[in-house]
Amino acid sequence: MKSILKPLLMVAAMAMGMNAVVTLPARATLELNVNKGNVEPMPIAIPDFQGGLGAQISEIVTADLKRSGLFAPIDKNAFIEKIANPDAQPRFDDWKVINAQALVTGSVSKEADGRIRAQYRLWDIFGNQQIAGEQFFANDANQRRVAHIIADAIYEKLTGEKGYFDTRVVFIDESGAKNARKKRLAIMDQDGANVRYLSDGRSIVLTPRFSPNRQEITYMSYESGQPRVYLLQIETGQRELVGNFPGMTFAPRFSPDGQKVIMSLLRDDGNSNIFAMDLRSRSTTRLTNSTAIDTSPSYSPDGSKVVFTSDRGGRAQIYVMGADGSGQTRISFGDGVYSPPVWWPRGDLVAFTKQTGGEFQIGVMKTDGSGERILSSGFQQEGPTWAPNGRVLMFFRDSAGGPKLVSVDLTGRNEQSIPTANFASDPAWSPLLE
Repeated sequence: MKSILKPLLMVAAMAMGMNAVVTLPARATLELNVNKGNVEPMPIAIPDFQGGLGAQISEIVTADLKRSGLFAPIDKNAFIEKIANPDAQPRFDDWKVINAQALVTGSVSKEADGRIRAQYRLWDIFGNQQIAGEQFFANDANQRRVAHIIADAIYEKLTGEKGYFDTRVVFIDESGAKNARKKRLAIMDQDGANVRYLSDGRSIVLTPRFSPNRQEITYMSYESGQPRVYLLQIETGQRELVGNFPGMTFAPRFSPDGQKVIMSLLRDDGNSNIFAMDLRSRSTTRLTNSTAIDTSPSYSPDGSKVVFTSDRGGRAQIYVMGADGSGQTRISFGDGVYSPPVWWPRGDLVAFTKQTGGEFQIGVMKTDGSGERILSSGFQQEGPTWAPNGRVLMFFRDSAGGPKLVSVDLTGRNEQSIPTANFASDPAWSPLLE
């Protein structure tokens, strides 16, 4: 089999100290259909990778795939064959006996220059063949990234869609007493690891959102005494104010090309309208002009439309308009109050929070308002954000003393808690890292 370099990952290698060599596999015969209504998790065997760091890498891969709800890792105690050489063809019959449909073998070693080398092979048990194989090089700081990249590669090979494990989440870390809560901007891997703080907690911060360029976020801060929207470069810490408007600015989001920030502006008369600012020219365009509260705008993936909430009809409902403010149309008509809608990365769904009958619901509907479906219900839960492949939503839910992060997939059946050291709210998922 021919080996080639993977160009996008090589770009990341220069920025992150990591590179990869990819072996092109034969065409896969094993595939998990994730588009049917009820997906039965695929039994997959993942023995410990060989080498000193092998167990840690394979554990992260296992945890990623299991958390997706699409894979059922088999208990290692059931394994018949003990993998001694991860490059050798396995005894397929031994894995068929324990009902494995796929097998992942691998190894991790140290190179002479200090980098780690991680490689894996993906085997189709019933097809009796290898269907993928890659190797990656990374410095010690990127050990977890290598594992997430391997998990993404396996996920994509077996489902046919991009994974979402090599991503980050920016959120609000909350600590201290409830009546004196310290709120800090924080960022972590999607599984809760590698938490890093981006603010010191001296000012209240809210609603952080990722830019499509992955290295910049926008958020709201009270540091000037009233809400203002800021931009923050994640790696350098450089920060700037997004316009010095009279009144409060809040609920910011980037446009899909990262060239604009759309946000709400609350005037002294109590009305809140939606504005878009071009980050290059700093010119501002007013998109709504109502005597109601219009807020929480979110662009469609192609940037042509915006979904938002407005109480112009008497209570907060979801509306859609053109990116220039034209054609403002209500799409939600259910009982209750709807809040922060977020457009699906694939284009034809909107996620939302709905408050009705004393409970909070996380749900989705089509962009014309049809097909409303509730994925999760509970006390005080809100703030959905999409994984970049659109398969999973993350949100926050109040629990014993404060909010915690939770994820749920599009079926509504696979709900997972996201571990954080402190309370956590307002999550925002990054695009896939490159």
